[in-house]
Amino acid sequence: MNTFLPADPAHVATMQRYARAAGVAMLLSIIFGFLGEMYLPGQIIVRGDAAATAANIRASPTLFRLTFASYLVEGICDVMLLVFFYILLKPVDRNLALLSAFFGIVSMVTFAIAQSSFFAASLILRDTGGMTAFTAQQREALALLATRLASMIAWLFVCMYGIASMIRGYLIARSGYLPRVLGILLVAGGAGFLMRSVTYIIAPSLSSPLLLLPMALAGIPLMAWLLFRGVGGTRPTTSDAA
Repeated sequence: MNTFLPADPAHVATMQRYARAAGVAMLLSIIFGFLGEMYLPGQIIVRGDAAATAANIRASPTLFRLTFASYLVEGICDVMLLVFFYILLKPVDRNLALLSAFFGIVSMVTFAIAQSSFFAASLILRDTGGMTAFTAQQREALALLATRLASMIAWLFVCMYGIASMIRGYLIARSGYLPRVLGILLVAGGAGFLMRSVTYIIAPSLSSPLLLLPMALAGIPLMAWLLFRGVGGTRPTTSDAA
């Protein structure tokens, strides 16, 4: 039997701490991701109704800002996860762990741009310099367009996160100190994200939200394992680890 994780107890203890930290970061990312990407925007954005959306933004500026703040917390947690997973998976294959981190960075930067477009909706609706040239109805339409652009940019580049997750899942499956099944599920989840983006571009009618389900089936168990168990699973055979 062999494993990629060194037998040094001090090193194992360090890896255990990073695993637990990754579990906490994943938990916070899931909570604030749900708030910032699903629940809170649903309280503000009225699909296809620019006037109602603008009225909600004006009536609830704090709620609108909390939506962006929730995403910001999620983004910070995801950046931390890039570092934690690089450290955890570097013993398996340093180059692939680094490649996964790079794809994750591109994804995070892209989502930051998308969320900046979302936040711009509040600026459009204010009586700021230049905006007085537009009628109230035009500004409402532009604000709704800004939120739609945010969503479009996010879906176009969610493939980057999918690729990062697929590489990460492959490394987890090979590691021997994290459950192989969680790695396989994460590969499937990443593939779902990739297909969601590809179909959104090529065949929008096939771009179903169900393609995101495998990531939930992978992410929640992985988060729980890291949080409560950390590193330590079935070790691969020597042939698997080669």
